[in-house]
Amino acid sequence: MNLRPARPVYIRSWGSIVGKKEHEGPLGELFDRYDDADTFGKDTFEKTEAEMQRLALDTALKKGNYQPADITALFAGDLVNQCIASHYGLVPFKIPFVGLFGACSTAAEGLMLSSLMTGAYANRCASVTSSHFCTAERQFRYPLEYGGQRPPTAQWTVTGSGAFVCTSVPDDFRDFDGAYLPRIMDVMPGRMVDGGINDANNMGAAMAPAALDTLDRYFANEHKPEDFDLIITGDLGMEGNAILADLAETKGLAVSGILSDCGKMIYRMDTSDCHAGGSGCGCSAVVLAADLLGNIVNGSLRDVLFIGTGALMNSMSLYQGQTIPGIAHAVHIHGEARG
Repeated sequence: MNLRPARPVYIRSWGSIVGKKEHEGPLGELFDRYDDADTFGKDTFEKTEAEMQRLALDTALKKGNYQPADITALFAGDLVNQCIASHYGLVPFKIPFVGLFGACSTAAEGLMLSSLMTGAYANRCASVTSSHFCTAERQFRYPLEYGGQRPPTAQWTVTGSGAFVCTSVPDDFRDFDGAYLPRIMDVMPGRMVDGGINDANNMGAAMAPAALDTLDRYFANEHKPEDFDLIITGDLGMEGNAILADLAETKGLAVSGILSDCGKMIYRMDTSDCHAGGSGCGCSAVVLAADLLGNIVNGSLRDVLFIGTGALMNSMSLYQGQTIPGIAHAVHIHGEARG
């Protein structure tokens, strides 16, 4: 069932931090900060990812004129073992912390939980997530020095971090510059779905069945696909997006023309050598923060169904040849005209 915040909840501010390859993509000028070396001044990639989370949350707080003490709870996670990028990067803020692991669905998972807590118990909550190509590649696939051949279905893990602050306090928008307020109308937690895929280089195929399950359940209630300007997953990439479109058609879901994917948006698909597109926790987070929310605020988009998709595996399960369950959490964001 769809879950609705008990009172109106809005995304007040957000931040996006990316690497060089992401800055060179079609959304490059929209990101808040990037680093040509993909290190942000740190001497390991894990420390870099932690720093990206710190910068993303700091950016979101500053944009909303918030202090860390204004935030009741912080939801965060990443792909590094035991989510250490979130732990080390967010320690300085001293905000009550809830750690998450939803793989690439973490941006949607964090927004979902932030909105529900803000809508019932708290004035403000924040969520953060990240990924880094180098931390993910050597953890889940091969050492970076190996230089293994990548198949066409492989996706490129985004070096990026996105942060969001949810609020239920109307006065927080006094200095907000925008015609529309991004309101989280309802959310739907995903169910784990195992489509039988065990190929770590085909995450799109592993996650597409879970995305279909969430779409099917979401539209079995009061919503219809035509209620939305955009239904966007994050991140199935080219392969998974095509599979989801075919699966949706077999279910009679009329999503053709409004279905897209964050992994298809972040890179220049013809020149970036990213194969099937972007992936990683940071992919959907930075696309939402840099592009989608801006289009909601200016009225270009009024209703967006943001579906975070994740592959729920680790390196050990891959070594053992286990199949990869997927998950897909849905967040309905509506551009509410300012009164």
